[in-house]
Amino acid sequence: MHIPFLQIDLADPDTATQEPVEHTLSILELITSGGIGGIIIMSVLFILSILAVYIFVERYNALKRANKVDDNFINHIKDHVAHGRLDAARALCQSQDTPIARMIEKGISRIGKPLKDINAAIENTGKLQVTKLEKNIPTLATVAGAAPMIGFLGTVIGMILAFHEMAVAGGQINIELLAEGIYTAMTTTVAGLAVGIVAYIGYNYLVSRVDKVVYKMEANAMEFMDLLNEPA
Repeated sequence: MHIPFLQIDLADPDTATQEPVEHTLSILELITSGGIGGIIIMSVLFILSILAVYIFVERYNALKRANKVDDNFINHIKDHVAHGRLDAARALCQSQDTPIARMIEKGISRIGKPLKDINAAIENTGKLQVTKLEKNIPTLATVAGAAPMIGFLGTVIGMILAFHEMAVAGGQINIELLAEGIYTAMTTTVAGLAVGIVAYIGYNYLVSRVDKVVYKMEANAMEFMDLLNEPA
């Protein structure tokens, strides 16, 4: 008796046991797989990341120096001014390369003039020193905002190219090729977000350091003005 449903088509054992090979992409392959547009976008993001790191390190060191003030500095200034040793007080200010010292030095140079003029001179010097402390920090904020948008721009361009390939292929849509185009396009967004997050954290940290220095400047300026307001 012929029984058709007992006929079994045996597959090749080697083919049946063969597992799909997992293919992983290196960072370099991800950067270069997006074509010329993706390479340009990734290059711009790389430059922005270098700029962000440079600004953060440079400003961090500058703010660290500005915040390094001797606790007895204002007490020595008070002692010199109270005893009329203005040259010694000015020399002490010049020996310290800090915004507070420059501000107090400007006030000492105006001693003998009305207190209003002295206060105005100190305030103007303080504003100038704060401007120097904030140098390039707005640029870091710009990087924090621009990097994610640039990365998203690369993703949009990649998606447009991927869907263009679909339109050109008509009914012959290669899912593998489409998926490759999509994850390649998403790479620029990931890179943009990474640069933006790091720059944003660095920006907020530097702003907090600037605020700390400004607080010390205001406190020392008030102590100096209180000294001048004391009755002789």
